[in-house]
Amino acid sequence: METPLVSVIIPIYNAATDLARCIASVRKQTYQNLEIILVNDGSVDTSLHICKMYARVDARVCVLDKDNGGVSSTRNVAIEAASGKYLQFVDSDDYLAENATELLVTRAEEAQADLVIAHYFRVVNDTVTPYGFLKRTDVMDQTEFARELMDEPASFYYGVLWNKLYRTDIIRTNGILCHEELSWSEDFLFNLEYIRYAARFCAIATPIYYYVKNEKSITHTQMDMLNVVKTKTMLFPYYKALYTKLGLYEKYRPQIYQYLIATAEHA
Repeated sequence: METPLVSVIIPIYNAATDLARCIASVRKQTYQNLEIILVNDGSVDTSLHICKMYARVDARVCVLDKDNGGVSSTRNVAIEAASGKYLQFVDSDDYLAENATELLVTRAEEAQADLVIAHYFRVVNDTVTPYGFLKRTDVMDQTEFARELMDEPASFYYGVLWNKLYRTDIIRTNGILCHEELSWSEDFLFNLEYIRYAARFCAIATPIYYYVKNEKSITHTQMDMLNVVKTKTMLFPYYKALYTKLGLYEKYRPQIYQYLIATAEHA
C-alpha cells in the first residue's frame, strides 16, 4: 500500500492542560507520513509555547498562530495550508488510538473511498465507552450513506469531523470550508456539503478516537434548547437539499424532518 501524506489538523484555544496528550497521540501514530498542523487561535495560556516546543523536536509539526476567531476560522486556516492527500481532524482536548490514521488510510486506499467514518470512544472521567452506528464493511454510494445518516442525524458519529478521513482535493475543488458564523454544528454542515460531492463511503467498526467530554465546551455551556432549535432551523435547508438532490426527499420526508427534533444522545 502507498503511504500518502495525511494532514492532521488540530485547532487550539487555551488548551494547555490537555494539549501535550493530544499532540503526543498524533506523533505516536503507527502511520508516520503525517503533516501535523497546530493552529493557535489567540490563546492566552501557554498553548502556543507548547506548540512551538513540539515543532522544534518533530519536523512534521507546523505551527500557525492567528488572532482569536473561533474553531471554524481556525480549521479553515489549516485546511488552506494543508498539503496532504487526506485531512484528519483532532480536537485539542481529545486523543487518538495509536493505529487511528493507519486504519483510516488503509481503508481509504483499499476502497478508493472519498470518506471513511469510524467508531469512537467517549471518555467521562475513568469511564471509556465505545460508540458508533455503521457496521457495514462494503463501499456505499451517496444514496446508501445518506440513507444511513437519516436514521441518526443528530449523532456525534455522523456530525463531527474527528472520526473521519477526508480527501483534500474534494474539499479544495468544491470550496468546502467551515461556516464561521456558526458556533455549534458547524462540523455537521461541513459534512453535509462534503457528502454532496463525495461518491464512495465506507466505515470502520473499530473505535479510533477518544472523545473526552468537556463540560466547558460550547456544546455544554452555550447551547440551550433555544439555540439548538435556531441552529437546526438554519441547517435544515442544507440537510433537505442533500436528500432532494439524491431523489430521496419525497419518499422519506417524515424521517428527514425528524432531524429537527432528534437529539445527540452521546454528547
